[in-house]
Parts: sequence; structure tokens; C-alpha cells
Amino acid sequence: MLPVAVDALGGDKAPDEIIAGAHEAAAAGIPVALVGPRDLAGRGELPLIEAAEVIAMDEEPAGAVRTKKDSTLVRAAEAVRDGRASAMISAGNTGATMASALLRMGRIAGVKRPAIATPIPVPGSTPTVLLDAGANAEVEAAWLVQFALMGSVYARQRYGIERPRVGLLSVGEEPGKGDSLRKEAFALMEAAGSAGAFHFIGNVEGRDIITDRVDVVVTDGFTGNVALKTLEGSMKAIVKALFAVLGKPEYKTAADALMPGMLELYGTFDPESTGGAILLGVDGVCIISHGSSSRRAMLNGIRVAKEMVEADMVGRIREAVAAHPLAG
Repeated sequence: MLPVAVDALGGDKAPDEIIAGAHEAAAAGIPVALVGPRDLAGRGELPLIEAAEVIAMDEEPAGAVRTKKDSTLVRAAEAVRDGRASAMISAGNTGATMASALLRMGRIAGVKRPAIATPIPVPGSTPTVLLDAGANAEVEAAWLVQFALMGSVYARQRYGIERPRVGLLSVGEEPGKGDSLRKEAFALMEAAGSAGAFHFIGNVEGRDIITDRVDVVVTDGFTGNVALKTLEGSMKAIVKALFAVLGKPEYKTAADALMPGMLELYGTFDPESTGGAILLGVDGVCIISHGSSSRRAMLNGIRVAKEMVEADMVGRIREAVAAHPLAG
């Protein structure tokens, strides 16, 4: 397999933690190549794709990608496009990562808009795939149908779900619930589902995301990102409160008994264990990691990149889009 191009300068903990994660991936047998300056410290024997510039977290994505042509993100995307890397991964500026992949790799034929698919942990079950999680703040109903198709392919290939259940995020389960966008999308998704594009189960609500009722939840990027950040914040607050209670002396006996299970549950919800999100719809594998990614998160993200290359995720989506015109 060609190496996974790792943006060495992207993220709050770059370059040290990013490079450390790349070394751990290489030690695990996954080919990687760091993308960064020639004098990148800590590179060791890892291959290097040279890039002299970095796009900061607060820079305007599209403009930065166009002006900083020697940035790590642009060079990583070009490496995938030119067949020098099998995939790219970055914990840097999300918008710039997306723009680099879109402008350099291009879209899969027939795809209207790429979407960010994020796995949401579900205790005792496979994760729920939430998309779009931030790529498209404003959407058209037909795009949501295509997100459903791509998300279904992703859930099948990554989690082995033979017939993923796809739900449309709305304010009620009934078909008539939601705004005009949701109502139009519901009708289109119902028709595409009837035509065999995916298994559509109707509207779902926010409370369903972290349950085993649905496998793929579809929404616009604005709503999806708000839902994602709300879930992340809620889980952190709950875990912090629980550990604070269990840390009190009067609960020590109970805490000693519960702690192994609590730590296991904490690991389930830890975003670093998911390996990051994937940008579906671009002509190449692009993994978007959390800005605060540590070496563990980067290692898991690189593993996901490898798995998605081996599963031919891009080819599977290309086939699905071509086979189901109602979802285009």
C-alpha cells in the first residue's frame, strides 16, 4: 500500500504528538509519510513529502489553500491525487483540509457536495454515522439524499453493517415534521429508499443518535456540527461530574468497585478512539482528526485511513452514485 500522508504541522499538539503517532503507525506496519519542512525535527527514518508552509487554524480556508500552495495540506492532497500517497490525514484547520482535498483531488463523478461523516459512539453497539458534520452549512434537499447514500456505503464498509438503517434528523418522527428542507428531503429519501439506494427508516430525533435505533443520521452541516459539539460537550460534562462524585472519600468503596466499568465506558466515548471523521465524496481518502489530537488519536486515524483504502471506499461510493440516479 502507498503511504498515508500525515500533515505533521496540523493540530494543537503538532508537530511532536503528530509525529509520535506516525511513528507508532509505522511500527504497527502501516506505511506513512510525513508532510512538512525539510528540517522537520523528530522525523527519523520516516519518508518526507516536503512542504514549507502551514495553514493556521484561524485562517480563511479557501483563500489560504489558494495562496499557500506549498502548505502541508495542499501537498498532502496533491500526493494522493498524483498517486504518491494512498490517503491523507490532518488534525489542522478543518475547512482548509476539506478545501485542499476538494480542490486538489476533486469530487467523485456525480457527487454534488462532499460531506463530513463522523462516528458517534454507542455503548454496546456499532457507532452511529452522523453526516454532514460541518462541510455544508446550507444544503439542498437532493444533497441530503446523496449524503444518505454515501453514509450508508461508509457504514457498510467500515462497520460491516449489511443493511444500514438511515434516518433523517428532524424535530419529530412523523413524516410531516420539520421545516421545508426536511419535508422535501423526506420525500426524496423515501423515493430513493424505495428504489433500493439505501434503507430509509424515516425521521429520527437528536435523542436517537447515541442509540442502536439508527446506523446513519443525515442532516445539513450546520445542524450536524451543532449536534456533534453538543454531544461531545455533554459527554465531557457527565464524565467529569461522575468522576468528581466517585472521587469523594465517602464513596471510595463504591468507586473502587465501579471504576473498571467507568474507565471502559469512558474509553467508549473518548473521541480519540474513533480515529477521526472522513470526508466522503472526494476522489481520495481524507481523514479529518480533532484539533486536539494526541499520538493515540493520530495512530487511530491513520489506521482508519488504511482500512478505508483497503475497503476501496472511494470506488464503492463511485459505484453507488452511478447505480442510483435518484440519490444524485
